[in-house]
Amino acid sequence: MTSETGSNVEIKIVPVTPFGFPDFRELLEYRDLLYFLIWRNIRVAYAQSVGGLGWAVVQPALQVLIFSLVFGGLLKLDPGDGVPYPLFSTAAVIPWTYMSGAMSMGSSALVSNSGMLGKIYFPRLIFLLNPTLGGLVNFFISLFFMIAVMVFYQVEVTSQLLFFPALVVLMVLTPLGISLWLSSLTIRFRDMRIMMSHLIRALVYFVPVMYPSSQVPDHLRQWYIINPFVGIVEGYRSCLLGEAMHWDSLAWSIGVALVLLITGAIYFRRMERIIVDVI
Repeated sequence: MTSETGSNVEIKIVPVTPFGFPDFRELLEYRDLLYFLIWRNIRVAYAQSVGGLGWAVVQPALQVLIFSLVFGGLLKLDPGDGVPYPLFSTAAVIPWTYMSGAMSMGSSALVSNSGMLGKIYFPRLIFLLNPTLGGLVNFFISLFFMIAVMVFYQVEVTSQLLFFPALVVLMVLTPLGISLWLSSLTIRFRDMRIMMSHLIRALVYFVPVMYPSSQVPDHLRQWYIINPFVGIVEGYRSCLLGEAMHWDSLAWSIGVALVLLITGAIYFRRMERIIVDVI
């Protein structure tokens, strides 16, 4: 420990344990930097654009339109229970848009900001929290589109809506846990950055965004619900449309999300020691 005379500032040099967790108290000390990065990304994303934050609604609306024309119109896919296909797809597209975007930006966050890593010290976890928390701005704005669709189809609000805050938390923690793993692996293997873009495009077909999970055969569902995104998407549909909650898939989502978050945080902490040297 060294002390700076006259300024009452103490600097502690503590060895990093290979299987420790990130120092969350340190994150609180650098919260102003996190706020600044989130605000900077929002300004850069919508600077000199006519639509501004309205583009957060346009993106999911276009996806819903395409899915409705192709799957609801041409392929005549029936979601069941008399639910209109635009309403069915909107309830899934909005959370999936957030999660896919958070994973995509979070997995490459360290490589994309490599220029800042070697200049000053700050918790590297801030780079992953930036897209994860910053993406919530677009998510909550896009909820206005969801509300408009629900009003148009005269959906009645049920007690299932009480699960909405818990689903938001789960929706945030799941891509964060995946980003912890992928961002750490991307430091050593730059191929992960390329693979991730293709993986996200393919992953949408393994999540009940365009089709109902009831289309999955019963003998495959026990493997299908291991995918943590399945429970989240099904949970949002149950929460917003008043459908019965799928507790089996939701339990898997919670369990897998916690495992990814805990193991990802440990591995990220271990890799944090060599980030600047390798990157």
